[in-house]
Amino acid sequence: MRIKRLIFLILGCICLALGCIGIALPVLPTVPFFLATVFFFANSSPRLHNWFVGTKMYKKHLESYVNKRGMLMKTKLTIVLSVTLLMGIGFFMMLRKAIYVPCIILAVVWLCHIIYFTFGVKTIKEEKKQIPVA
Repeated sequence: MRIKRLIFLILGCICLALGCIGIALPVLPTVPFFLATVFFFANSSPRLHNWFVGTKMYKKHLESYVNKRGMLMKTKLTIVLSVTLLMGIGFFMMLRKAIYVPCIILAVVWLCHIIYFTFGVKTIKEEKKQIPVA
């Protein structure tokens, strides 16, 4: 039983690291790695799971996806725009040096991101906070 928890802990840490790296590198998707982190931490330690669920990063990017199986339009646009910007920089730098095969691969990965966030992730409406009338 301890070995299973240790394996889940190690896998959770690896997914957390890959998700954090994916924030800066557009080729690595962050959301699947962070979802895997939640799964592995939940199975390794309730304390680690509660810590990760309480982080600002989780609340900003994953909480709505986990709870309601969708994301706010603002969150989806933030993700898509940052991925597009970072991949675009890499694409044009490689294109300038006439490195075409990685450009094609990057374009396909970018297109998959767009298709996934457009058709694969449900868009949820932002809940308006009601102000009590006195």
